[in-house]
Amino acid sequence: MPKAPDAIELRHLRAFVAVAEELNFSRAAERLFITQPALSRQIRQLERLVGVDLLTRSTHRVELTVAGEALLGRTRPLLGDLDAALVTTRAVGGENQQRLARLTQPVIDRMLEGLDPYREAFEAMNAQFPTPEGVTARPVNAAGVPCLVYGTDPGRTPTVVYAHGGGNLAGSAYGSRPLAGILAVACAASVLVPDFRLAPEHRYPAAVEDVEAAYQWLAGKTAPEDITLIGDSSGAGLIMSVLHRLRASGGAMPGKVVLLSPWVDQECRFLDRETEASPQARAVRDQVDMCVPTYLGGTARDDPAVNALRDDLTGYPAMLIQVGTGDFVVHEARELAAIAEGVGVPTELELYPVNTHVFQLFWSFLPEAAKAIECVGHWVTDASPDPQVIRSVRT
Repeated sequence: MPKAPDAIELRHLRAFVAVAEELNFSRAAERLFITQPALSRQIRQLERLVGVDLLTRSTHRVELTVAGEALLGRTRPLLGDLDAALVTTRAVGGENQQRLARLTQPVIDRMLEGLDPYREAFEAMNAQFPTPEGVTARPVNAAGVPCLVYGTDPGRTPTVVYAHGGGNLAGSAYGSRPLAGILAVACAASVLVPDFRLAPEHRYPAAVEDVEAAYQWLAGKTAPEDITLIGDSSGAGLIMSVLHRLRASGGAMPGKVVLLSPWVDQECRFLDRETEASPQARAVRDQVDMCVPTYLGGTARDDPAVNALRDDLTGYPAMLIQVGTGDFVVHEARELAAIAEGVGVPTELELYPVNTHVFQLFWSFLPEAAKAIECVGHWVTDASPDPQVIRSVRT
């Protein structure tokens, strides 16, 4: 069948249906809240685009032609389906926001109750997410650092190292299985997840040392340029600290870096700008004020070893940075990308229309998150993954 002319718009079809149902231009114009001359122009435009007369007009009456009856019979359900699709989409969008709030709010609330409640809530949130079918976990001791390897092939050597978020106070390799699992599927790789030490029991640089040791162990088994380091939130900050240490020591750099909603500025200068105007920012500010000193101890917040926005990124690997436009770290993600690009680091910054921090965690039901994970896989493998991969594991 020939395609419908691209110039046909919804307003043309809605105008036609209104006139066909009212058989009166004046009433149809009132129904559509437009003038009668404007309505007449839309009908004439539609008839020219279709190439046939749809209505017969006389001084006293309006009637449908045979062609008009045929178009009306097919246009009514089309517009009905479109309206239903929009209603469903808006409902799902609202439902997704409510679901995100139900998952994340307990973590925010319990963080302010103390360290143990925060850790419990963080693990409980991750436990509600699915792990992709076919992904298994096996324990590995990487140079003394306990790790888990996630993937669909138990014998495959990992080529991705993933550092989880949690403010450097919470999270675990086991709790990371939903995100590490989907990264393994999207990147067609096995993913090494260090169970790095947490503050306050082990302050900086304990976590960085563990992630670096796991990477160095893996770099002894496969070419460093074939390894991708991935981190989310504070885990992204750990990845940047590892790169800082590797350059300082002359160690081999990985091939690529992926930063998901990166929290890399321990000074949180961008958050300071928003605190006065935003209750949400003030709540995040309270959490940050607990996490940062607990993790850093006596280390200065502007030390380039812990603050990538103060670091010289020259010679760092290619970076993919993903962040939501409403995320509290969006400003520092933008600045990090600009700094990296300014010193010649190949950098891609992807912005997604979501407000949730580390929205990629919600790949199982949030379309933007599924798309983001798919883009990570594309970027890591330098090839478009099968679009059915993400869709099938989401199901």
